[in-house]
Amino acid sequence: MNHLIDTAEPHVPLVRRLADNFGAAWVDESSVAAWIAEGGDRVVLLAGDPVRFPEGVDVAVVLPELMKAFPERFTVAVVPRDHEDALARRYGAQRWPTLLFFRAGQYVTAIGGMRDWDVFLKEIDAALRMPPSRPPTIGIPVVSQAGATVCQ
Repeated sequence: MNHLIDTAEPHVPLVRRLADNFGAAWVDESSVAAWIAEGGDRVVLLAGDPVRFPEGVDVAVVLPELMKAFPERFTVAVVPRDHEDALARRYGAQRWPTLLFFRAGQYVTAIGGMRDWDVFLKEIDAALRMPPSRPPTIGIPVVSQAGATVCQ
């Protein structure tokens, strides 16, 4: 199900292929919460700029094979390039490409970069077994009684 994203803009063909041929939804910072709230295990690909981060295209190519390796285990979404930075900040992604994992509307974990096949299988299997957690975003400063500032 596509979520109100203008997919007419140019995209890397292999990222677009995930939506066109493999049922990936298009999400952005305003639609991702509704999409992950639809339930089940969900994976969002932040592919990154293909010139600066060519591994993003590699992950886009491998992702359908990973979907086959875990049949009907997770649903995939892709993000238009000009919306990726906002989602990366929201979920603490600091590496390109990144696969963000969610379950039942909650953040679980992220896998950054391209992996060897066996490593990808192990890491995705682990991600699909993990409980939801807090995204690794920058914490909110908290002031103690002594006046020292710390991040939580």
